[in-house]
Amino acid sequence: MRVAWTAGDGLRHLAFRLDAEDGITGPCTDGQPLKMATNSCRVELPYEPGETHPDLLALTAWTVVAPWTRRRVVFDRPVSPEFAAAIEEGWGIEAGPVGGSPRSGRGLAISYSGGADSAAVAAMLPDVPFVHFQRVPHPRVPNRWAHYRSDTLARLVGRTGRESVTVRSDLEFVLAEPRPGYPEHHAVAAGSLLLADELDLGGIAFGYELGSRWLGGGRYLHRYTPDNPMWAPHGAWGRAFAAAGVRIVLPVGGVSEAVTMRLALGSPLREHVRWCLRGTGGPCGTCGKCLYKELIQAAIERRPLRTSITADRGVARKWQRPPPYGGQEMIEYGCARVPGIEDTAFAKAAAFLGATEESTAWLDRCYPPAVEEVPAPWRERVRAFMAAEVGFMSEDEARRVETWGTVRGPS
Repeated sequence: MRVAWTAGDGLRHLAFRLDAEDGITGPCTDGQPLKMATNSCRVELPYEPGETHPDLLALTAWTVVAPWTRRRVVFDRPVSPEFAAAIEEGWGIEAGPVGGSPRSGRGLAISYSGGADSAAVAAMLPDVPFVHFQRVPHPRVPNRWAHYRSDTLARLVGRTGRESVTVRSDLEFVLAEPRPGYPEHHAVAAGSLLLADELDLGGIAFGYELGSRWLGGGRYLHRYTPDNPMWAPHGAWGRAFAAAGVRIVLPVGGVSEAVTMRLALGSPLREHVRWCLRGTGGPCGTCGKCLYKELIQAAIERRPLRTSITADRGVARKWQRPPPYGGQEMIEYGCARVPGIEDTAFAKAAAFLGATEESTAWLDRCYPPAVEEVPAPWRERVRAFMAAEVGFMSEDEARRVETWGTVRGPS
């Protein structure tokens, strides 16, 4: 794989050319097979920054091309030995040319998506600026997801009153299948990486929570994942980001979506939280994500579900079958707390799981090891917030995390 950047007037154009051994279909880090649609994309920065360190350019490119690279990646300028080593150790890919010096930074920015998880991070870190990624059309790839209203979220970000930067990019249209999206989850940080020198960033805070970091996540392994290659500091991506001088920071990595929802809805950002971009005047209320998030919100508010989605709808089909489910810890949590769950699309899931408030109480507290892996400059701040606002799991509750996927049933 050969990659090259061109720049000017705030625009960064990335073009890449496959080597003979590369393929147009390949897996991203979580195993999802991805088919390439085109070999170029652009990132529109809000202003023209100064010189960008080659490791930052290389890492941004790697978040796009990693799924299709088989043997080597050749960047258009020398990278540091530390960064090249991180790519080789993490992926078995030869990276070069090598000859640059490493970079470092001191500050922190929040990769802000507008959802409950990143809003919870924002509530924890009220003085940290946002960098928001906005999807825009690609000049050569038709937009098959016109219902995805990224413009709506960009407007909401601008209304938060927080210091923020919006970066626009068409990199999601590099994918042909399964749909437009990030080639790697970390491509959402493209703007943060390209502005990291200008903003003096030593870390980027993401809203990935307990399920994504420690429990295998939605479509992933459905087991305890201390060595998660996407989000563990010692995982492939954690080492690559650290080598480029921008550590991955997961302030809510130890708490469940129930906690992030509570924190987001109790924060000044409540009116700007938006986890669905299909509707024009708010969440559509008819997709699977809306149903899932409604279950969580209803659970923390101790009220019946407010939804018209019934068990016979396609988006509810997965919950008519036996577990495991993606995000199962939150399905258990919701089914144990929502009044009248037996009359909803989750009725069969509730019967299968048999969860109770007692069996899911651990999901209201913070998993202590998650705080220990927050990089040192921000660790004590996260620890103090968790101690004051959430509380920590007991040893028995922490074992619930560490035996996830190996113990059947909610007990």
